[in-house]
Amino acid sequence: MRILGIILIVVGVLMLIFTNISFTKEEKVVDVGPLEVNKKEKHTIDWPNYAGAIAVIGGIALVVLDKRRA
Repeated sequence: MRILGIILIVVGVLMLIFTNISFTKEEKVVDVGPLEVNKKEKHTIDWPNYAGAIAVIGGIALVVLDKRRA
């Protein structure tokens, strides 16, 4: 449980620092012989700040509970 708690803390802190992820996806639209048409789409994944805070708090709780059990 301690390892899971540490992972949650790290992921939560990263979620608080980086509030979204943006990436570009290239898609082939037309491919007729030597002619090729591609389309680039920009995608963004957003998450709320409280999701990172919940992950950090949950991770801390797992680490503390694991120490009390041992």
